[in-house]
Amino acid sequence: MSTPNAPIIGIDFGTTNSVVTAIMPDGGVEVLKHDTAEVFRTVLCFWLGETGRVEHAAGPAAIEAYVEDPLESRLIMSIKSYLGSRSFTETRIFNRPWSLEGLVGLFISELLKPFRDRIAGARVVVGRPVRFVGDNADDALAEARLKGGMGQAGLHDVQVALEPAAAGHRFASTLDAPATVLVADFGGGTSDFSVMRFEPGPPRRVTALGHSGVGIAGDAFDYRIIDNVVSPLLGKGDSYTVMRNPLPVPVNWYASFARWHLLSLMRAPRTMREIADVMRTAEHPEKLAHLVRLIEDEVGYALYRAVSGVKAALSRAEEARLQFSHDGFVIDEPIRRADFESWIRPELSRIGGAVDAALTDSGLDAGQVDRVFLTGGTSLVPAVRRLFTDRFGEERVVAGGEFVSVAEGLALIGKNG
Repeated sequence: MSTPNAPIIGIDFGTTNSVVTAIMPDGGVEVLKHDTAEVFRTVLCFWLGETGRVEHAAGPAAIEAYVEDPLESRLIMSIKSYLGSRSFTETRIFNRPWSLEGLVGLFISELLKPFRDRIAGARVVVGRPVRFVGDNADDALAEARLKGGMGQAGLHDVQVALEPAAAGHRFASTLDAPATVLVADFGGGTSDFSVMRFEPGPPRRVTALGHSGVGIAGDAFDYRIIDNVVSPLLGKGDSYTVMRNPLPVPVNWYASFARWHLLSLMRAPRTMREIADVMRTAEHPEKLAHLVRLIEDEVGYALYRAVSGVKAALSRAEEARLQFSHDGFVIDEPIRRADFESWIRPELSRIGGAVDAALTDSGLDAGQVDRVFLTGGTSLVPAVRRLFTDRFGEERVVAGGEFVSVAEGLALIGKNG
């Protein structure tokens, strides 16, 4: 249990990145940084040490360990994405079974390790999306697993709050008059929307009016670039011949590009044999040869860094170049923002539908919303921002704290709760 006068911390446990904040003695909110970084990658890596003992790392150190020896290590990413899946009961890592709660607990322990002395006995508020990722995600199960993971990290006095509501609390601290606010929180795996009524107080009063969420966000935008620019250079859309009949190169191979670490799963002997068989009669065998080398050499992370970089560049410019090279495979392609926006149109449509659903749930129309607050990295994409300015008008849409506002708001919820 938390102790009197103990600190209050907010934990934004994200699909891609995680952030920790704490309420300071003066009442302000501070991001607890690892070195100088506000965000900490939500990644675990396991490997066998020299003595045969299983060792692990989290965050940037996990990625470094994996890239150094991908064939002899196990990378665990997007843990949060599996919380609502009833079919996921455990995974085995070097012959040891791990539950999702155990993986969450291990990651949270590593996330908090540098701050343990400062947060002893803390009251904890952790965020959750409005809807967890997955077509049949069980939200109640996901929240129970999330709290169970916190417990395995030694955190037992834990409050769970909706992530967009937390971002709304952070934004509300800037308000000096009552307002109805739509908060749009874009994470790595989910996009969440909440309509809330804020009374600045003191005490500040918050009334939730409506919520909605959809299991798509920044990762889906990255994949659209991969699918339209990279995959065709690796054989997607080409054909091969069986009994003189042309057949399309199997498209399921390229689905693994949805997450960079999934490429390692294609190293299975059966898949590699299938690619080799198709390559023999392929229209462009050299493209499939490049695919094989990318898989064998485990360069998915470097490729995705290049893709994420060009996506960010397209938020600032009308055109950017995707540049990447490995062992004779070279990409140097210009990408126009207009083309990128056409590729992500299905995702934009679903996001728009979720915004409309939040308004419907609140019983309000767009004209009754005073302010719109956008947060999360995907909110920097111009087409995403335009989706809101078209509905609500430029003057009502603001953004800020793209990577830390949820965690800051979680701590404020703990303070005000």
